[in-house]
Amino acid sequence: MTAPIDRVLPLLDGVRQTGPNRWIARCPAHADKSPSLSIREAEDGRLLVYCFGGCEAEDVTAALGLRMADLFPERPQYRPGDRAQEPRISLTDLVDLLAHEALIAYVAAADAAHGKPISNEDADRAALAAQRIRTAVDYARGYPR
Repeated sequence: MTAPIDRVLPLLDGVRQTGPNRWIARCPAHADKSPSLSIREAEDGRLLVYCFGGCEAEDVTAALGLRMADLFPERPQYRPGDRAQEPRISLTDLVDLLAHEALIAYVAAADAAHGKPISNEDADRAALAAQRIRTAVDYARGYPR
């Protein structure tokens, strides 16, 4: 698998590294005399391109003979049931999800405790929150330590 950065940088003119995982080059989508194309490699390998001359990312990739998909790392084929290839979410996102769903369950429980009538829609949403919390906890149990 070729990393997107290794695909893109050799196709550009006037490439200069400006920092860790950051470059600037002449934009291939317009008559660029001085570098106006910013390229940044994200932690997950995605390439972020921005032309200060106003070109769209699609125009830049087309001028290089690439597709927008070429700015993203290749993903291994996912086979359902294969835990090793199962898409992962970050622990921060998992905690955020748990906090959000726990708040919904808390509000529903507090309303019920104070005798406030709960609509069918609110009851369904509280049940969904409980289901999502159970799923997130099961997911966390399988998280590599």
